[in-house]
Order: sequence, then C-alpha cells, then structure tokens
Amino acid sequence: MFLSVFDIFKVGIGPSSSHTMGPMIAAERFLNDLRSGVDRIPGAGELYGLSATLHGSLAYTGKGHATDRAVILGFCGQRPDTLDPDQAEELERNVRETSQVTPDGLPPLKFAPDADLIFDFGPPLEGHANGMVLRAHDQAGNIYYVQTYYSIGGGFVVTAAEMAGQRALPTAPDKRDTDKVFPYSFSSAKDMLSMGAAANLSIAQMKRDNETVLHGAALNDKIDKILATFDECIERGLSKDGILPGGLQVKRRAKSIYDKLQSEKGHNQAQPHQVNDWLSVYAMAVNEENAAGGRVVTSPTNGAAGVVPAVLRYYRDHCIGATQDGCRDLLFVAAAIGGIIKHNASISGAEVGCQGEVGSAAAMAAAGLCAALGGTNTQVENAAEIALEHHLGMTCDPAAGLVQVPCIERNALGAIKAVSAASLALRGDGDHFMPLDNCIQVMLETGRDMNLKYKETSTGGIAVNLPEC
Repeated sequence: MFLSVFDIFKVGIGPSSSHTMGPMIAAERFLNDLRSGVDRIPGAGELYGLSATLHGSLAYTGKGHATDRAVILGFCGQRPDTLDPDQAEELERNVRETSQVTPDGLPPLKFAPDADLIFDFGPPLEGHANGMVLRAHDQAGNIYYVQTYYSIGGGFVVTAAEMAGQRALPTAPDKRDTDKVFPYSFSSAKDMLSMGAAANLSIAQMKRDNETVLHGAALNDKIDKILATFDECIERGLSKDGILPGGLQVKRRAKSIYDKLQSEKGHNQAQPHQVNDWLSVYAMAVNEENAAGGRVVTSPTNGAAGVVPAVLRYYRDHCIGATQDGCRDLLFVAAAIGGIIKHNASISGAEVGCQGEVGSAAAMAAAGLCAALGGTNTQVENAAEIALEHHLGMTCDPAAGLVQVPCIERNALGAIKAVSAASLALRGDGDHFMPLDNCIQVMLETGRDMNLKYKETSTGGIAVNLPEC
C-alpha cells in the first residue's frame, strides 16, 4: 500500500473535499472519457448534452457544500488544483444563463443545471454514501455514455467498477507509475514500526525514501510548496472579516481573535493557556477560508483542513528549536498516518462521521508534531493513537449542510487535542495499552454502526437543533 504525501495533501478549493473537489474531479474525468473517444452506447446518436444525478450525502448536503457548482465547473473542464476561486461564480453564472458548457476538446454541450442536475434524496447508491451518476446524451435524450463515481473522501474519486474491483487507486496529481517499488510500503502501524526498527530509520526517513522514488531531487521543493500554501491560507484567513456565505450569517472570527492576540504580545500578562488561542486562530483561519470557497489543502479533507496547518504553524512559530526540516518531517509523518487510516478505515464524514475527518487530522498532526520534536517511532505511533482515540464517535452534522457549524471550531479543538496528544506521548516511553491499528479498527466499526442522520446528511444532531429566532 502506498499513498503519497501529495495524495493526502492536495491543493484544491473549499468548502469540501468529498462534496466539492470530488464531484469536480469526477465531472472532469467524465469529460476525459468522452475526449478519448469512448464507445457510445448502441443506438445513440451524436453527442449533444450532459446530465448528473447526486445520491446520498451528495444530495442531502450538496447545496450547502456547493456540489452543484462543483459539477458545473467540472463539466466546464475545471479542476480543483488549477481553478481560480474568484472565477467560479462567473463561470457558474454563465452556464446557468446559457444552458451550455464548452469544455476544451469537445463540441458545445447542452447542460441546464436546473433541469439536468438532479438531487436524489432516496437511498444512497450501494458503493458509498457519496455517489453520483454522470450521463452524456444525444439530442433525442438517448444515453450516449454513463458512468457512476464515488467521492470517497479527501478528493479521492473512484468509478463503480474500481470500487467493485477493490482497485480504489487515488486520482494522484502526479499520474504515477504504479509499477514503481517503494522501499517501505507499510499498510499498518504495526508494519511501520517493524520496518523502522529493522532498518533503524525514523518514520519520517522511511516516508521520505518512499517519496524520493517518485519525486527525486524535486521532493523538498514540492513539500515546501505545500507548506507555503498552508501559510498563504492561514494569512488570508487572518486578514479577512465579514459574514461567511450560505445563509447562516456566521461571522468570520479569526481576524478579530488574531488582532487581539497580537495586541497582547509583550505585556507579560497573558494566561498560560493563551497558546490554545494561537492554535485555535490558525485552524479557524483555514476553515473560514474553506467555508468561503477559498484555496485550501486537503489535510486529509477540506472539512478538517485546519488541524495540520495550525499545528505546523504552532511548531514553527512557538516551539523551541523548530526548523524547516522539522516542518517537512511533520508533514511526512502526518501523511504516513493519514495513509494508514485511509487504507484501513475511512477519512469520509459521510461514511464514518467526523471522527474520520477531524479525528484523522488530529492523529496525523499529533504524530507529525511528536516526530518534529524528536519523538521515537513508538512515541509517534502513541501520539496518533491518543489523538484518534479521543475523537472516536464524533458525528458529522453540519448545520444547513455548510462546513461552518460546528466544523470551524471543531478544527480548533482538534489542533489543541493534537498538541496535547503529542506532549503526552513525548512524556512517555512509547509503551501504551491500545495500538493505533486497533483504534483505527474501532473508528471503522463505530462509523459502520453510526446512524445515517449523523453522517453528513444534516438530518440529525447540531444540524437540526438550531436557534429558532
């Protein structure tokens, strides 16, 4: 099993990796099939138009997560990693006004979102809670080509055939050669620890060696680009105020909190727990940007995008002895833990609840910080387990389907838990009762048992217990 650090940390746009980035990627993949000259269904005439049906969580929270906009942009040929967020509204408006998309390499195609983009609130498709069916038609409405996609979390997309064949390969940004051999291809925390002990290498070193197979001498530059994107997102979030889109009238708070923290510097009157406010404001800045549809990095998802960047910023700006290599190691180790969780359970809120999103992010951040601060491999694994264990059972119940309440504050608390978990692990010797692999299995089983209304459908919990005034 190998998931690259650039599979876990993908540059994209908000507000959701599974409900925004995934559907956009699916729509663009569908266009690529049409461009490649896929065989039309017998009896169909010339290619004329497109349509889409959203199922399960994509239907229930699609409006709040801008899934409709994502499909429209995907049918325009846009990708999350290259789309200018400032152009999204204009592109969507043009399609709605003309009932047509004009993707490169294909003729103009009819697509009237009000009629051709259907939210199906019936049972979800069998493969996953986030299912969608994309269709191409001839002028008479006959099906020219059809494909079913599942957005399985973190911007990963698979077809129904890939899901059924258990070939859930990530849509990687580097179009990797899957025949490459990676020296430390661990699929569990147990394997990771065993390989590290046998090779006398840290988790960060093993992950770096794996990534070097793909990226060679360019690896540091690519890692530094992700780190820079984290910082840019935090800075944008700390500089903006106003009301977030969506109708809940949620105020941006990161700028105000940050300004207050800045004004208190050097007064020698700060409470010792003020460091939690710094962690919180970094995380909230990212997730307010995400909620506004800005550029973020999946970490491992958009809904949990603030935890790892906040802990990274905390390490760099607040921890004694922080270095650029330490920042890189934090990211390598976080990606290693995220890959194990995704491989053995899920990072999708629609599948296992928020324990799979903010819980996974906290485990990743805790492990990464522990490594950057000099923790042993067993301490790193312990840090991840502590952070994940204390997110078990967390539901995904976004108010109005928006990634705002409780998601923004939840990232802040996830970052605080991550730092606490890393600190506890560093105070120990790495020996602990519950292995990370067992904790991941518990998360998966808990998610399977969780009532559907608490898994990103906005039909239970906080989502339906809102102020009535």
